[in-house]
Amino acid sequence: MPAFAPLLILLAISWWPLTILPLLSTAATQSSALAVPRAGPVVPAGPASISLDGTPLNHLLLDARSGQLYVGAVNVLYHLSPDLQLLSQGRTGPKLDNPDCLPPIDPKDCTLARETDNTNKILLLEEGAGQQRSLIVCGTVLQGICEKRSLGNVSEVLYQTSNPVDTQYVAANDPRVSTVGVLVEQKGTRLMLVGRGYTSKGPGGIPPITTRRLAPSPHHSAPAFSHEELGKLVVGSYSEYNNHFITALHHKRHVYFLFYRRDVWGKKEYRTYVSRLCVEGDPSFYSYVEVPLTCGQSYNLAQAATLGSHRGAPALFIAMAAGQTSASTPTADSALCVYGMGQLDEALQRAQLLCYTQEGRGATSQEEAYIEYEVSSKCLRLPPTSVTDYPCGGEHTPSPIASAVPLEATPVLTRATLLSAVAATTEAGHTIALLGDKTGQLHKVPLSTDGSGALYDSVLVDEKSPVSTDLLLDPTGQSLYVLTERKVSRLPVAECERRADCHSCLQVHDPYCGWCVLEGRCTRKMECSRHRQPHHWLWSYDRGQRCVSVQSLVPASQSRDNQTEVSASHVDTSPAIQYCSPAVDFCLCMACVGSRWPCHWCALDELCTHSKHCPRQPIIYNAGVSLLPSHTPSVTKPFISCLFPRHYPSQSFIGLSHELSCFVNCRELCKSTMFERSHVPVFTVKLYDCSVGQSDCSQCRAVSEEYRCVWCGGERPSCVYSDACAAGQEERCPPPLITKIDPDSGPLEGGIRVTVWGSNLGQRFEDVRTGVSVAGVSCLPLPEEYIISTRLKHAHSLGASCKSCPHRTAADPQLIGIVPDKGPVSGGTLLTVQGSQLLTGLKRDLKAYVGLQPCYIVDEANDTQLVCRTSPINQTAELTVKVLFGKAERTVGSVAFRYLEDPVITDATPAESFYGGGRAISVSGKNLDVVQRPMMSMWVEPVGNYLVRRNEVPSPHAAPQAPFIFLHLFPRLQRQELCTNITYDKMTCLTPQVPPDSKVLDVWFELDNVRVDFESIKGKSFTYHPDPQLYKLNSDSPDQPYRFKPGGVIAVEGKGLTLAMTREEVVARLGNKKCEVKTLDSTHLYCEPPEEQPLSTDELEMPSLLVMMGKLEFDLGPVQYDSDILSSVPLAAQVGLAAGAAVVVLVVLVIILMYRRKSKQALRDYKKVLVQLETLEINDKFAIKTADSFSYLMTEMMDLSSDVGGPGIPLLDYRTYAERIFFPGQRGAPLSQNLDLPDSRRQTVVQGLGQLNNLLNNRLFLIRFIHTLEAQQSFSQRDRGYVASLLTMALHDKLEYFTDVMKTLLGDLVQQYVAKNPKLMLRRTETVVEKMLTNWMSICLYSFLKEVAGEPLYMLYRAIKYQVDKGPVDAVTGKAKRTLNDSHLLREDIDYCSMTLNVLVKSGVEVQPFPVKVLDTDTITQVKDKILDQIYKGAPFSQRPSANSLDLEWRSGQAGHLTLSDDDVTAVVQGRWKKINTLQHYKVPDGATVALIPRCQGSVVSGVNQVFQTGEKTPMLEVEEEEGLRLWHLVKSSEDPEIPKHRKSSMRERERAKAIPEIYLTRLLSMKGTLQKFVDDVFVAILSTKRPPPIAVRFFFDFLDDMAEKHGIDDPETVHIWKTNSLPLRFWVNILKNPQFVFDIQVTDSVDAVLSVIAQTFIDSCTTSEHKVGRDSPVNKLLYAREIPRYKELVERYYSDIHNAVSGCYQEMNSTLTELSGMNSLVALHELYKYINKYYDQVIMSLEEDPTGQKMQLAYRLQQVAALVENKVTDL
Repeated sequence: MPAFAPLLILLAISWWPLTILPLLSTAATQSSALAVPRAGPVVPAGPASISLDGTPLNHLLLDARSGQLYVGAVNVLYHLSPDLQLLSQGRTGPKLDNPDCLPPIDPKDCTLARETDNTNKILLLEEGAGQQRSLIVCGTVLQGICEKRSLGNVSEVLYQTSNPVDTQYVAANDPRVSTVGVLVEQKGTRLMLVGRGYTSKGPGGIPPITTRRLAPSPHHSAPAFSHEELGKLVVGSYSEYNNHFITALHHKRHVYFLFYRRDVWGKKEYRTYVSRLCVEGDPSFYSYVEVPLTCGQSYNLAQAATLGSHRGAPALFIAMAAGQTSASTPTADSALCVYGMGQLDEALQRAQLLCYTQEGRGATSQEEAYIEYEVSSKCLRLPPTSVTDYPCGGEHTPSPIASAVPLEATPVLTRATLLSAVAATTEAGHTIALLGDKTGQLHKVPLSTDGSGALYDSVLVDEKSPVSTDLLLDPTGQSLYVLTERKVSRLPVAECERRADCHSCLQVHDPYCGWCVLEGRCTRKMECSRHRQPHHWLWSYDRGQRCVSVQSLVPASQSRDNQTEVSASHVDTSPAIQYCSPAVDFCLCMACVGSRWPCHWCALDELCTHSKHCPRQPIIYNAGVSLLPSHTPSVTKPFISCLFPRHYPSQSFIGLSHELSCFVNCRELCKSTMFERSHVPVFTVKLYDCSVGQSDCSQCRAVSEEYRCVWCGGERPSCVYSDACAAGQEERCPPPLITKIDPDSGPLEGGIRVTVWGSNLGQRFEDVRTGVSVAGVSCLPLPEEYIISTRLKHAHSLGASCKSCPHRTAADPQLIGIVPDKGPVSGGTLLTVQGSQLLTGLKRDLKAYVGLQPCYIVDEANDTQLVCRTSPINQTAELTVKVLFGKAERTVGSVAFRYLEDPVITDATPAESFYGGGRAISVSGKNLDVVQRPMMSMWVEPVGNYLVRRNEVPSPHAAPQAPFIFLHLFPRLQRQELCTNITYDKMTCLTPQVPPDSKVLDVWFELDNVRVDFESIKGKSFTYHPDPQLYKLNSDSPDQPYRFKPGGVIAVEGKGLTLAMTREEVVARLGNKKCEVKTLDSTHLYCEPPEEQPLSTDELEMPSLLVMMGKLEFDLGPVQYDSDILSSVPLAAQVGLAAGAAVVVLVVLVIILMYRRKSKQALRDYKKVLVQLETLEINDKFAIKTADSFSYLMTEMMDLSSDVGGPGIPLLDYRTYAERIFFPGQRGAPLSQNLDLPDSRRQTVVQGLGQLNNLLNNRLFLIRFIHTLEAQQSFSQRDRGYVASLLTMALHDKLEYFTDVMKTLLGDLVQQYVAKNPKLMLRRTETVVEKMLTNWMSICLYSFLKEVAGEPLYMLYRAIKYQVDKGPVDAVTGKAKRTLNDSHLLREDIDYCSMTLNVLVKSGVEVQPFPVKVLDTDTITQVKDKILDQIYKGAPFSQRPSANSLDLEWRSGQAGHLTLSDDDVTAVVQGRWKKINTLQHYKVPDGATVALIPRCQGSVVSGVNQVFQTGEKTPMLEVEEEEGLRLWHLVKSSEDPEIPKHRKSSMRERERAKAIPEIYLTRLLSMKGTLQKFVDDVFVAILSTKRPPPIAVRFFFDFLDDMAEKHGIDDPETVHIWKTNSLPLRFWVNILKNPQFVFDIQVTDSVDAVLSVIAQTFIDSCTTSEHKVGRDSPVNKLLYAREIPRYKELVERYYSDIHNAVSGCYQEMNSTLTELSGMNSLVALHELYKYINKYYDQVIMSLEEDPTGQKMQLAYRLQQVAALVENKVTDL
């Protein structure tokens, strides 16, 4: 069949008359030759990809000369052709290495060396003439050395150093630390500039930016890749300036580095910077200058960048991400920002100018430029021409320079997924950005000239695999190479040719494409021959372009075989030219003559043609062709088949009639055929043709003998009538011929049925019964499936040998993953199984299972995925998904399907909708996100059907089919709508639309196989109302606009507006602006439009008011603003406003009623807080009392909450916090000390301590030192904790190293406990590393305490203190009436009353009374404390005066001043007991005026309180006066050994005392119920995962999981105990019991008793054992018996969520703690040396015994330290 030649359109004058000339295929060649050729290598078009599944891929490099690609991966290099064929590959690792060892690695010297993966860090192409081109490859092993490889074969190493020196260490030795490089040429010498981040391991002192030579220097001995005698960026503190490099770019005469780091100079937040260096004339980096970049308000972390062109000028395209507070971790929010290179150079040059000539200060004298990196340089006042005279700096110019003024940019595009790659290109003068993200998607964004961008296309490159930063365009600009973690893909930047017509070409809005009018195809602009002429190339991205339509075409149809001229007017695209073709796929003529084209059938020639003449008659004409010759057969009934028998004279048929009807079926041998002729009786003729249906010899010989059909030989063998065979009959049939096998592939295991088609496959079944085999394996055919000669079917078990079968392939189907990975236990989840070669075998042999449960395939499977519906199961489980291909079984090994608890719906509101549907139903419950496609469903029945069934009376004689007849006549309809916004406990469902006048029979929520009836949720059925009606604004004159006066409201009349709709749900829009709905009642809607008339959204001049209620939209007509401000208000508006006011009043009343109802509900809720115990009945009086206490407490706490976040929380500074954690209860901790040394020794000692610090930074020394100390018997547990804290101080600035050492020591500890009892590990702090862990957690969680947990913890403390102080507290025993601790419960009934004192407080020059609430039973010191608490509310405790330094003076009248004290001559003495004075003792009345005055120097301090350093305040239990008297306050202590026996309690009294806890349990419960909210807030803040958990916690929990896996511990309880011992019990319990470690507060003994109970509850919540309580259980455990199971769930979910989260990393932790430096390390080092001195001989011996220590000379270096610190005589 000849190829169809494309039709070219010749465009005539302007747009109108057009003439179309169809050309032959040569025209296509000519038109394609008009396309503009592109330079460069030939790059294949179309998408392609290659999966490199060995190791993760790191970098992609494109050779612009050859178009070939190079991929740097972990341990491997790949060399690919432009069409992604693998050309060569070479290994780069793994290698024996350790970051702490220097190459070459000798296992004897480096005992820590292991086989280490080599991550590719730098992959660059060294340009040169001829053979000098090479590939530069640098990895992480062997301290990041580089090598050169051949471009033609990457396995060939051209240069590699076997013994590298320290100046050849190029890349970072940590895979997580960034390294970038760029090649430049200076004075004919090729160099490489390298930027690398900071690593704590290995050799230090490698600058962040260095210059490397690519070849050995001919002038001196510097080797290749060395930075010796070359430029480098000098840095004062490498760890402080930890630059995370993104890329390095060469542009014109400069090199630019893009990176982000913490802003050391400013707010300590992470920012992105661009730095610049001169390529020529700056060997010492004098030209270094950097400027910060800002992208919008929050995007501060660069992720990827590229150079491109925008608005005709060079620009830097940067993908930025929003970072977390004070952390380098990017969030998912990201943006694209574009910075012009001209603007960037201008900002850099301005900073350089200010630092050269203005001392860094701008016009406002603010510092706008400064010297960075802690170097000894400063900005100067040089001559104004210094920048132009020295553009690249000089020895006299300051450097390195940093700008304090950022270069700002507005985001071009923002995304909710993290962008990871960016490329930019220009097409037809328009800039297009190509963006890759973390989900494996590629986005195409055209940029407009105003700086905005809009996403127009997204392509999934590699699902769930991030797109690498190396996003490369091929040299022609036609294809894009994309690198993901396992795959390299080539994608065309545009696929214009896929758009077949003008409309599809323009509708895609692709900026690469347009419609080439003359050529009638969708092309890129340069490919259209006349693109320069107007209207010849219509740009797809221009939404104003329109296709031209065809109005007339003459002729309308034409055969392609004839050339003619076709005229058309107003043409857009090529008209379709239809043609007739031979009927090859059928033997019926009807397919030819039954078409709408003028095609005719040549019967004997079996030819479909447009000609009206056939080579051999007869011809059957198309029925649609007029002017047929007379007496010619034609077809008038297209559904009738016709057949002309062959080998008979044709005239015998033509002479019958021109109306010929034939009923012969071509698939059968013969059939009775009837011919009709006018005026002739009907007669029947039996015709047959041996060749019809007998295509081969076997079929022919199988025909019944009565037809005398034989297989006739000759040039064209066929089945003919025996008399017609002239060439002679064939006695034997040809060999069998197989033409098709189904299926053509099968699994190696077999078990599928194979169908074989062909010819000569036997004349009967016995011929093939034993003669079939596949790959040498015998197969048994199935007799019922056998068709003579053409088909046989057999069951076969395919063996491995069939891999080489010519017609059948052995496939190996693989399953990759499943989506989703969870579903309800009731089943019904649509599970998509992803894989490859899934169509192996027959589709009916394909079966899927989840565990043992069948998963029923519902959709048509393809080669890469199948969809099945899960079966129900009786319990939650994680099951493997498997698919059966016949007998072959494949499983999804990477992920299991989780059967989870069925979703539960507890509420759905509202319960009404209208027929139009679309009303949002808010659904609440749990486990809702288990279902992927939840739906709201309903059965709807027409009202007529409902009435018929309702009126139908059952009859005993009625037929049983009657109900089905009615159902058929009036069918029920099902309506469904998908639910959206699905979370764990909420989702939103839109009501389905139902036909009007319908009856809603049943409404339910369909959650896969879980059906929840709406009536079961709400207790009532779901109701549908008639649709609301809104009338036109100007109903009297619909053609006229509605006149509106600005400042008023638009009143819309309607009907039934509030039947199923509220005001908040209605959306009204006037033009392109919102009309705010103010009021809605049943007949009116009032909305307030904007002040100025909005624009219309359509072609009308005036905007229309559009009201949307669910899916209903009402166009209420145009609105015209009236500018006449004096016009009167219409009466309707007045009525509307009055009605609106009435509605507002009604709403206010409703709100008041709701508020009262909520208040009552709050009281009921707090009653539920009380614990219902079997032996205790709580009465209403107690509940009301608790609720009242809570209300008073909440009022007090709300006053406090207004200060929270500012000075309201007295949070300790980091140094004090660390001191109290590291050295609890110790006075004079090293943190607050200075090094006490004589001046003559100070310098020497400091030098020695510096060397000791270097020794501590040696891992081997530190670990041997710790193990040696722990081996000494005299090294007590207190010493272990003290040494651990000293080490924490000394290594605080190197927390990454500290963490690494801690992990090593913990690994040793795990190994010890695994051999004994692993569950006992970390239970106590018995080793140095356990205290190190405590300190490490404290450091890492300080920011979490400060930002998250601090506020609820402080609120809990204040709530406890407020509640305790409301009741009596015994000043001697510390017992209180309001407490949670039964051992600190004041059980005696004390009569007391609350009173208010007016305290005189001096405010400036005035003295004003300040009311303070106290108790009449308070001691004077307690009164002073309460006064100070009120006056200094929110102030740190350390900054307020002590109660013992003040006297309380009672003032009555002008002269009545009485000083009150705890003890004076008026104190009451009874026997040996002296009672402390109280306000009741002095008879101070309510409302009395008092004042606090400074105590005189000579006053006797008689207070009974002692204040410790940590802020603790404890009562004095054993206070003896000089006279031997004992003090008491509220109760006397019963612990008196001298009490006579007859006064001791009897047995009955002792029993009564034993029952006291139950009697007073209500008091404890009241306190617990009042504090419950605050306790919950603290626990939730600590254990919630709604916000990301602290990085340190995630990191350490991952470490524990790894340890458990490493040692084969599969008991989840053990790992749970480890995590509990390391975080909750080690850190949080300590903080809960001692809030003074975090806040500057005073913790009294009574407050501490309450905190102890809460801390014990937290401990019980973290244990795995079941919490059982009974009558004999401690009261503390009874109090929280109901809450502990809920807290346990919190803990388990917290551990589980962290286990499933992304692991933390060193860099994130280190970056968050950089600001917490400044410890007094010298004092810590000096204290550590005291332990070295104490165990000096043992430490030296331990170091000398270690072979590696001997090589490192550790003992010798320690002796040097000893000689310097204390003049110790050594063996030096």
